[in-house]
Amino acid sequence: MSLMAHDIEEMIRSSFPNAKIEVQGDDGRHFSAMVEDESFRGMNRVQQQRAVYAALKGKMDGSNGELHALALTTRAP
Repeated sequence: MSLMAHDIEEMIRSSFPNAKIEVQGDDGRHFSAMVEDESFRGMNRVQQQRAVYAALKGKMDGSNGELHALALTTRAP
């Protein structure tokens, strides 16, 4: 089953309920996302992105992951 942009947004929102989230992509496997959340304050970019990838609950794991690619931008407000 392929993912839709709103599916990605829902997964991210479950971990970051107050974040500003924008997800784009319509081929079911390649997406881009911008996540802006106060919890990122004080984190470096790698830490921010790891937190978002953790919210995706393994959807990017291995070659059989449902989500093939995610161009991710993260920042604190």
